[in-house]
Amino acid sequence: MGFAPAPSGPAPESDRTATGRAHWLRVARETADDLATDAVVREQAGKVPFDEVSRLREAGLLALLIPAELGGAGEDWPTAYAVVREIAAADGAIGQLLGCHYFMSWSARFFTEPALAAQVGRQSAAEQWCWGGGFTRQEPPLALNRTAGGYLLDGRQSYVTGVLVADRLVVRAVRTDSGEPLAVVVDPARYGVVIDGDADPFGQRLAAGGSVEFDGVPVSTDDVLGLSADEDALSPSASLASPVGRLVSVQIRLGIAEGVLAEAREYSRTGHSPWDPAWPAGTPQDPQVLTTYGELTVLTRSASALTGQALEALRGGLTRGEELTYDEYAEISVLVAMAEAAASRAVQECTARALDIIGARSTSSRLGFDRFWRNARTHTLYEPVSDRLRDVGDYFLNGAHPPFVLPA
Repeated sequence: MGFAPAPSGPAPESDRTATGRAHWLRVARETADDLATDAVVREQAGKVPFDEVSRLREAGLLALLIPAELGGAGEDWPTAYAVVREIAAADGAIGQLLGCHYFMSWSARFFTEPALAAQVGRQSAAEQWCWGGGFTRQEPPLALNRTAGGYLLDGRQSYVTGVLVADRLVVRAVRTDSGEPLAVVVDPARYGVVIDGDADPFGQRLAAGGSVEFDGVPVSTDDVLGLSADEDALSPSASLASPVGRLVSVQIRLGIAEGVLAEAREYSRTGHSPWDPAWPAGTPQDPQVLTTYGELTVLTRSASALTGQALEALRGGLTRGEELTYDEYAEISVLVAMAEAAASRAVQECTARALDIIGARSTSSRLGFDRFWRNARTHTLYEPVSDRLRDVGDYFLNGAHPPFVLPA
């Protein structure tokens, strides 16, 4: 996208992995460039992103994290994060849609037995599913009622990413007989599932968000995954689901920040937006402009460096697997919380102050600079960092472990 991001993690160790990562980053850049060419028009139209999902599917990005033996690309989370960041730089909403897809499609590997997770992954790769959903706590929660042959799912889940385009949804529900929280996989085409595109946000409009109502939807036992809100009820390795998902959000924020800086820089250098040559820009030698670019570059690169530390710690935790301790999990979770806070500040500063750099011309809807601010503000409102900062402070001062919190 023109703004060379800091590395999102150390180089992979094996030649095979390095080759695969380089290939998928090239695919991601090509897809991002394709999305960028009509990003303003698509965002303003606000249509359900069936076409955008088709572009991701045709590029092979939907099966990126599925193991090769199950029919996927067999890549790892560092590669997936880099892909999400690249896509988010071109289109923040599609970056969120793809990031949610990766996390939801991976959730079975955290919360259920390997054989069932493999079964889900194999079918997802074969049918190129796009996943959506969310684990947001809500009142009343979705209700999972036990029956002779499985379960029935009832209730309404508010704003769910990808719900308008998903082939499979993963949502949080509570068993009515035991109070146990569970993750449930649902085919949105099933009888009793009603999709409502009522979200109408001012940003992230192409993330296919909406509400979904479940009215006695049959759910088989194979579609119910384990989940718990209590860290002590999960192994440390399963608890990594929380920082893994939250680091997706960090990459979306960094991608949007890098995207707006890249587009503003192009505008400042050439005297016009790459997508609208009719509008001139001011001089790139303006000291105030240079200072602002310097401040925003430092802010974004600092957040990127902190994210790299969090990613390295997370990669180590995933590698340790069942040997991971709760203290090690806590350190990883806190590092991710720090990255969340830094990326949140970076994206809000960059998307707001980029408008100041361009000046009054940035108010033109043809240029579309406002979409970066709207996307960033919408995402940070749904994923606030105030709780994360409190967790960091409590860990630093009192050594308290952060609570297990899944991303929305």
